[in-house]
Amino acid sequence: MEIYLDNSATTKLDKEVLEEMLPYLTGEFANPSSIYTIARTTKQAIEKSRDLIADKLGAKSKEIFFTSGGSESDNWAIKGTVDANIGKHIITTPIEHHAVLNTFEYLEKKGYDVSYLKVDSDGIVDLEYLENILNENTALVSVMYANNEIGTIEPIEKIGNILKERNILFHVDGVQALSGIDFKLKDLPVDLMSFSAHKIRGPKGIGALYIKEGTKINPIIHGGSQERGRRAGTENVASIVGFAKAVDISRKNIKNDVKYIENLRNILMNSLLEIDGVYLNGSSKNRLSNNINISIEKVDVQALLMMLDMRGVYASSGSACTAGSMAPSHVLKSIGRSDELARNCLRLSLGIDNNIYEINEASVIIREVIETLRR
Repeated sequence: MEIYLDNSATTKLDKEVLEEMLPYLTGEFANPSSIYTIARTTKQAIEKSRDLIADKLGAKSKEIFFTSGGSESDNWAIKGTVDANIGKHIITTPIEHHAVLNTFEYLEKKGYDVSYLKVDSDGIVDLEYLENILNENTALVSVMYANNEIGTIEPIEKIGNILKERNILFHVDGVQALSGIDFKLKDLPVDLMSFSAHKIRGPKGIGALYIKEGTKINPIIHGGSQERGRRAGTENVASIVGFAKAVDISRKNIKNDVKYIENLRNILMNSLLEIDGVYLNGSSKNRLSNNINISIEKVDVQALLMMLDMRGVYASSGSACTAGSMAPSHVLKSIGRSDELARNCLRLSLGIDNNIYEINEASVIIREVIETLRR
């Protein structure tokens, strides 16, 4: 039996999504920027997809811009806004995805004043500290909606309301949140939010950036006039269509899916936390329904992952973007874990394809492997 428990890294492409994409990989191939009839068909497919995503996420169609994925969306949101606005002070957290952290490091080298928010032992932002470090030069704050390693959900509305009072731009990395949190963008005090299709059973290489109407932002990719002159490059029509279908499916079923996955997650998590020397990372309550992240004493995580792989359980020790690194998790270090516990951690992220038989089998296998490695 093969048991896939790494849905935070990527998800299996939904069959309905593939079916929606196929016509645009074969017959409907025309460049959307051309003026003839078959090109108008692909252009209409893009706009129909934009309308659908906007409707499902509670935004205006003109606020949705397609990108190549979450990393580009994060880069555009951060670099594009600081380039278009005056302030030189920018703020983020130490537990962000590297698409955000490395962008902030880049801007710091360019002369920007970068501050990092404090987080507690669950990874939740210290709101009082945020208020204290804001100043008249603060241009942007970037905080992820839900953490990709430990699943902690941040108080986005509270952060946004603080920033709104001071007219400071707020970017949210919503890549992990899209599959597990039911929200409407129009109801959130957020100026920009990043998304990626492959986290919700859509295709890889396609994402979006929500830019609230009126937000000042400059392009970071220059060329043609695609995406209303803000993001150059011939559109990936098939993937855009697939992204829209994935959003449609996931938002229709989100409440039932979250309940189903959370039940399976709790069964597996509770079983693993019965093991001596195993500790839960992140919040036990304010957490994505599919996420388990545990630190394990006296176990080498690389050996653990290899043995799990040999037995058909596919998991990770953290973000796929840092896979293979022997360094302790920057997220776990930021919430106070020791080097040993921050290095020897296991992330299990469930999906709608998992079932109770797989979860029970995974529990047995993981427990057996930990016991073997501790001998």
